[in-house]
Amino acid sequence: MILYFTSIVAALVSVVGWGYLLGATLLTRRLGRRPQSIGQVTTAGVTILKPLHGAEPGLFENLVSFCTQDYPGPVQIIFGVQDTRDGAIAIVDRLRAEFPNRHFDLVVDSTMHGLNRKVSNLVNMEQRAQHEIVVVSDSDMRVDPHYLSRVVAALDPPRIGAVTCLYYGCGATGVWSGMGALGINAHFLPSVVVGLGLKLAKPCFGSTIAFKRSALDEIGGFRSVADCLADDYAVGAALRKRGYDIAVSPFTIGHVCAETSASGLWQHELRWSRTIRAIDPGGHAGSVVTHAFPFALMAAMAGLAAASIAPSIAAALVLGSLGCRLALLRQVERSFDLPAQAYWLVPLRDLLSFAVFMSSFFGRQASWKGRRYSFISDGTLVAAGGPTTP
Repeated sequence: MILYFTSIVAALVSVVGWGYLLGATLLTRRLGRRPQSIGQVTTAGVTILKPLHGAEPGLFENLVSFCTQDYPGPVQIIFGVQDTRDGAIAIVDRLRAEFPNRHFDLVVDSTMHGLNRKVSNLVNMEQRAQHEIVVVSDSDMRVDPHYLSRVVAALDPPRIGAVTCLYYGCGATGVWSGMGALGINAHFLPSVVVGLGLKLAKPCFGSTIAFKRSALDEIGGFRSVADCLADDYAVGAALRKRGYDIAVSPFTIGHVCAETSASGLWQHELRWSRTIRAIDPGGHAGSVVTHAFPFALMAAMAGLAAASIAPSIAAALVLGSLGCRLALLRQVERSFDLPAQAYWLVPLRDLLSFAVFMSSFFGRQASWKGRRYSFISDGTLVAAGGPTTP
C-alpha cells in the first residue's frame, strides 16, 4: 500500500513538473536575454570592487576580462584580500605587470566587521573607492568588453538603485566544474527566467551589483549586511525598502565554476540551497515541482514494485520528464547563445540537484570559503566552529 501511494504521489509531482519544464521552455524562448544596444554612452567614473580569496582556477582570465573594458570613462579596480599569504595577490601583481596603465589598488586587511568575510572585505575596500558609481562583482565572473558600458547605462534612470546581471555557467576544468555549470544552465538560469516572467522574482545577484554611491550610502553601506549569508539578496531588499528598483540587465555574463571535487561541489550547492530556503522558504519548498525526472524514477520504481503501473507507462513517465528537461536546456542554449551542453550528464545532474534540494531541509549549517556557519531564518550568520577543509 505504501509503495502504491508513493508511486501515485510521485507520478503526480512529475507530471506537474512536466508542466513547469514546458512552461519554462516557452518563457525562456520569449524572455531569454540577448545583448542589446548600449544606449546613451556615459563617462562617469566607475570603481569596481573585486573581493578575492585564493588563486582559484580561471581567476587571472576572469580578472583580465574586467581590465579590458571599452568603457570611455575613468575606471578604478580595487582588489581586496584578508591575508598577506593569499595566493590571489600574485595574480594581482601579474595584472599590474600586464596592464601598467590601468588604475589598480590592492587592499590587504584582515579587519572583520561581521561574520560575512566577503562583506568585511568589501567594507575594507570601500574606503578606497574614488568614483560615484560602484560595481561589485564576484571573483568567478567573466565578462565581455561591453559589460561596463551596458551596466552603467542601465543604472542611469533615477528610480534605479542598482543593476544586477543574470549569469550562465562555464566549467573551469574537469567533470565536477562541468556539473556545476550544468546545474546553473539547466536549473538556476531558467528558474530565474520563470520568476521574472511571472513577476515573482526580485533578484539581486553577486555576479554584479552596480550602485550609485548615494544609494549605497542610504542603506548604510556594506556594513549593513555584514552578518548576512545572502549579502547580495540583503542589499537588494534594503534598496527596495528605500523605494528603489533593481534593474536586471538585458544580457548575461559568465560564472566560471571552479569545483575540483564532488565534495566541493556538494558543499557549494548545499550552501546555495540552504540560503534560498532561509530567505524564501515558501518558494524553495515550491521548487519541488522542478524535479520532474527524479520523481518520475521514484514513481516508476515504486509502481513496478507494487505492480500498480505498467512498464510502458513507467518508461514513458521517465523518458518524458527527461525529454522535457533536455528541451528546456536546448532552449537555454539558443536564448543565451551558449555552447552545446553535456547532455549525457543531464540525468546525473537532475539527481544531484534533487539530492541537494532534499538535504537542504536538514540543518542550517553551510561551509563557505573554508569555514562553517549556521544561519537563522532570515539568513543572518551565526558562527558554528572554526576552519574546515576548503
